[in-house]
Amino acid sequence: MHATMMRTPLSLNSLLDRAGRMFGTNEIVSRLPDRSMRRHTYAQWHARTRRLAAALLAAGLKPGDRVATLCWNHHAHLEAYFGIPAAGGVMHTLNLRLAPDEIGWIAGHAQDRFLIVDDVLLPLFAQFAKHHRFERVFVFPFSGAAVPSDAGLGEQAPPLEDYEQWLAAVSDEAVRGLQYVPHDEDAPVAMCYTSGTTGRPKGVVYSHRSTILHTLTASMPDLWNLSGRDVVFPVTPMFHANSWGIPYGAVMLGAKLVFPGPHLHPEDLLDQMQVDPPTFTLGVPTIWLSMIQLHEANPGRWTLPAGLRSMVGGSAVPEALIRAFARHGVMIQQGWGMTETSPVCTIFYEKSELAGRLTEDQWFARRAMAGVLVPLVDLRIVGDGGEQPWDGDSVGEIQVRGPFITGGYHAVDADPDKFTGDGWLRTGDVGAMDAHGYLRISDRTKDLIKSGGEWISSVDLENAIMGHPAVAEAAVIAVAHPKWAERPLACVVLKPGASVDAAQLRAHLSTAFAKWQLPDAFEFIDAIPRTSTGKFWKARLRERFAGYVLPE
Repeated sequence: MHATMMRTPLSLNSLLDRAGRMFGTNEIVSRLPDRSMRRHTYAQWHARTRRLAAALLAAGLKPGDRVATLCWNHHAHLEAYFGIPAAGGVMHTLNLRLAPDEIGWIAGHAQDRFLIVDDVLLPLFAQFAKHHRFERVFVFPFSGAAVPSDAGLGEQAPPLEDYEQWLAAVSDEAVRGLQYVPHDEDAPVAMCYTSGTTGRPKGVVYSHRSTILHTLTASMPDLWNLSGRDVVFPVTPMFHANSWGIPYGAVMLGAKLVFPGPHLHPEDLLDQMQVDPPTFTLGVPTIWLSMIQLHEANPGRWTLPAGLRSMVGGSAVPEALIRAFARHGVMIQQGWGMTETSPVCTIFYEKSELAGRLTEDQWFARRAMAGVLVPLVDLRIVGDGGEQPWDGDSVGEIQVRGPFITGGYHAVDADPDKFTGDGWLRTGDVGAMDAHGYLRISDRTKDLIKSGGEWISSVDLENAIMGHPAVAEAAVIAVAHPKWAERPLACVVLKPGASVDAAQLRAHLSTAFAKWQLPDAFEFIDAIPRTSTGKFWKARLRERFAGYVLPE
């Protein structure tokens, strides 16, 4: 017997047209460089996105060609999310926080044909233009200023073209007659490169099929719980794992989108929340740490929206941070994933089997875990002795597979360090899964500390240290020891005006950790270095403290 269902390819184009037809009056808000707000309706965005697709086809874009974006979070970047695939192209988001030489290398490796760039980012473009020559460069006049012809780039780049004028030059007839480029559901739509903190970045290519399945899965009630009634505030950059896929979900459901533009400082984010109070937002823990500290240091200045749901991921979320926001009626929901996983693999929610069985403190402890495995993704924990049981204690490398998990990298040979022989992605994260399906991340494999043959989790120590009221941030690294091979060193940033010493922090940790697990030393520093995606950059700390001599 054969199934009788239609073989309709999964396509982002269906989400684009659905939004324009069904949610035409809903809003998309963008904060401009001068901090003013620009407001569009979904109907206007739909028309502009179709015009972008027509302009790209007129420019000679061929199926599979890469179109790079170098943009902040705003409506024009959202146009690229859907307009480039509608024209058969592949949107390649360039991470503007990487070093210029690295951005140039990535653009060259991806063989990007065209570039869409914010005018405020032209100085950054000038720094890497020599590494890759785009055929055409379209400048979005984000600031409202006139677009220069070459920005002093000379022969390193083609003449700069005004994005708005380029779109306006497309005839209305061409837009009305636009036919989306035919494709199957495995055709590529977007690509992101990994952060490359340990070697060259690698390109991950997403398809229509993987993106639609990820969007449908993550939007479910127990996960993002996204609806058309939400006001979505994506703080996570649209160049980082596609802002965790949230733009696709918001468009699918017609949720109001409020983009912060380039204004990502805690004060700016709190200010914008007063204008368009969000119901759902997302970002990395470091931003949320700074935001709650600023909010609590200025009582009465800002209001956090009651009932706000906040997705936080990218690195471990301290329980103290979750509790701090809970005091203001904001629910922190931790998730885990990677660029390679589209990226959502696990998200916290309260499973019904535990309802009424856990105390408030026990629930907070679970909220500090990485969450529950999402549908369609398989996960296993693999230790030295093979696959580990889901008992909450047995740790090993987290390996995943599924329809929105990458099976390889763009223009890179098969890598046994990243993929197992039986087709699972080796994430490099170490963790344990309990009997209820909650994942606990212990560390990255490269960040575990092996002392005297025993493993120490730097993540667990960091979260506990950040639970001290005087501590703003903490990162724990391994330093060499003549007897134990490695011992933990805690690098601590204090809150303004706060004071605490090493003995007090050691006493704070002693109730939850064995003596041998405690850091041998505490270094109080001004700031912890961050990666391009806002995570703590421990490699920089290890360089800084190379050759560190532990106290006797």
